[in-house]
Amino acid sequence: MIARGTLNQFVRNRVAPSLRSAVKGHLDAWYAEVAKASWGNSAELKRQYSSASIVSSERVVFNIKGNDYRLVAAVNYQFQVFLIIWIGTHREYDKIDVEKVRYDKKRYTCSPDSN
Repeated sequence: MIARGTLNQFVRNRVAPSLRSAVKGHLDAWYAEVAKASWGNSAELKRQYSSASIVSSERVVFNIKGNDYRLVAAVNYQFQVFLIIWIGTHREYDKIDVEKVRYDKKRYTCSPDSN
């Protein structure tokens, strides 16, 4: 179970208009795969997403659009729940602490110019 709102708001408010269609397509494909997955643990997830980085037993980083973007998710394998914590460009990702970053609703509901 994943809420799609954060993905849609990210594309609408943080992706350049000329890239929106491509980024949305990649995020939609990722969403479809993850929504139907039933991984029991991080090893099973890693078998499907070999490029994913397992940060901890509950936190994973996915590469999106050929690693142009990174998506940090909290995972509860027992209940099959994924919570998107953070999405951004690879350059933005290099500036965060992936182990400590928290979800910030304002990041996705406002454009960078209005922050």
